[in-house]
Amino acid sequence: MIERSLFEEGHEAFRDSFRRFLEKEAAPYHPAWEEQGYVDREVWRKAGENGFLCPTMPEEYGGAGADRLYSVIVMEEIARQNLTGLGFSLHSDIVAPYVLHYGSEEQKQRYLPRMASGEWIGAIAMSEPAAGSDLQGVRTTALRSGEDYVVNGSKTFITNGYLADLIVTVAKTNPAAGAKGTSLLLVESGMAGFEKGQRLKKVGMKAQDTAELFFNDLRLPAAQLLGRENEGFVYLMQELPWERLQIAITAVASAQAAIEWTIEYVKERKVFGTTVASFQNTRFKLAEMQTEVQIARVFVDRCIELLLEKRLDTATASMAKYWCTDLQGKVLDECVQLHGGYGYMWEYPIARAFADARAQRIYGGTNEIMKEVITRAMGLGKPPS
Repeated sequence: MIERSLFEEGHEAFRDSFRRFLEKEAAPYHPAWEEQGYVDREVWRKAGENGFLCPTMPEEYGGAGADRLYSVIVMEEIARQNLTGLGFSLHSDIVAPYVLHYGSEEQKQRYLPRMASGEWIGAIAMSEPAAGSDLQGVRTTALRSGEDYVVNGSKTFITNGYLADLIVTVAKTNPAAGAKGTSLLLVESGMAGFEKGQRLKKVGMKAQDTAELFFNDLRLPAAQLLGRENEGFVYLMQELPWERLQIAITAVASAQAAIEWTIEYVKERKVFGTTVASFQNTRFKLAEMQTEVQIARVFVDRCIELLLEKRLDTATASMAKYWCTDLQGKVLDECVQLHGGYGYMWEYPIARAFADARAQRIYGGTNEIMKEVITRAMGLGKPPS
């Protein structure tokens, strides 16, 4: 196995601390959270108290001012234990950075310390019933009326949507301008005209609250605009490489965990008087999977290096997202097969991970969209509008 050179002693100490936090504060409760459809807010507050939320946030806003490798560790450890109900990374590494990079000083002071402490939970509302990967197709509008925006529309498949206190909302402030008329708005839970719909029941990721959101003549003060009006699509595109790399990071960590669970299982499980591990097919399958996951990890680690150097481009991040999530699905399917009938039983971690992983090829832009992005970078033309 190739030794990873990304992480230093301080990173590994953080990893050990966060792993123990998850084992104590999340893993024992995750089955109950799957039943209720969301995690308890208490785990958010405890994570905040221990410095596990928004670790890269500047200290002046409540964070630790750490490098993004700390965020990578959070993603990897959550994926390693398959605690998919915890929407920490979306909160800390997607929502909070939008506020940090594009928000006014007043907005940063209002929201970021609360997010770092776990007092407030963040979500981002992009997807709509008729607009998923195609962000240009957003129909939610935010039309100026005096000192306010009047917001109308709906969103769906919103992670952290049920618990969220702050929602970065994508809306058209100039519908006639298409993508160039898109803006980002900061919506707070409890505002008149904003409602949360039912928690959506999914095939997997059952502990992660995923909700519908509705905006019915919500009068939003103009001060809740994030960044400049009609610049929202540009902001979204600027953040996408990191967001897609996050999915690749979790895919590799999940696949590695599945291999480790399967090795443990096949060493103990006996058929025809011998262990499953004694069969050549088992050993060769595991050898093939471990090789491919090692290759993926080397590529993803290189992408992380490029990200730290501010040189990760959209096409490369899209390659990582598509290829690693396809590999994750392949590995988990093979590992379920090696578990036999027990691999299809919900109490086994491989079964939960198998169901949870399927969404990885859909959100963050479907893998088909990733291929369109890659071909455009290859000079093969733009994807159809």
